Amino acid sequence: MHFLSESIYKAFLLVLNLDPEVYQIVWTSIYISFWSTTLSASVGIPLGALVALKNFRGKPALLLLLNTSMALPTVVIGLFCYAILSRMGPLGDLGLLFTPTGIALGLFVLATPISANLTVAAIQNLDSRLTLTCKMLGASPLQEFWLTMKEARFAVMAAIVIAFGRVVSEVGIAMMLGGNIRGFTRTMTTAIALETSKGEFELGLALGFVLMLVALVINGMIFFVQKGRL
Repeated sequence: MHFLSESIYKAFLLVLNLDPEVYQIVWTSIYISFWSTTLSASVGIPLGALVALKNFRGKPALLLLLNTSMALPTVVIGLFCYAILSRMGPLGDLGLLFTPTGIALGLFVLATPISANLTVAAIQNLDSRLTLTCKMLGASPLQEFWLTMKEARFAVMAAIVIAFGRVVSEVGIAMMLGGNIRGFTRTMTTAIALETSKGEFELGLALGFVLMLVALVINGMIFFVQKGRL
């Protein structure tokens, strides 16, 4: 009990004293998560809207692929991306493996099906008369898209927040594609795993507290987004 209380005390000191290593790791995590979420939203939301609004050949197969992608173990995604980014892979010449950009690309693959599927669900839950009204008024496909996004904006915003929460807490992809390099690709989750295994429990616990704070902020954002819809 004394060990736990002392570790918690030292962990709080690391956070409150603005320990440079702690905040370097936190900044790396948030930076990578922000860009991977932004990229996934820019692809996943239009893709989800297309799937929800249009009927086309191969739509059931695409839906199946998106749903399956959400259920894939992250280690499989990491392995797939590693093969692409490694020196022997098709993107090996870009030197993206073991870089923040490489991690962001892997997390983009993880988050895009989340953004797309939640966007599909958000649009499908809208009043079906919205689409009929747009067609009756002669709205162009782009106008129909923007009107639909306006009506589903709260659910789509929640989808983006959920995707960010998923990528910021990911450890397998970040470890495989980033290599957990100190001061460069070390994220909160990979640092927690490493420092705890090394016996540096205080640093791991400090990062755990920050990660919990990030999770609290994310869930608070979801709460207020959903509250604004009511």
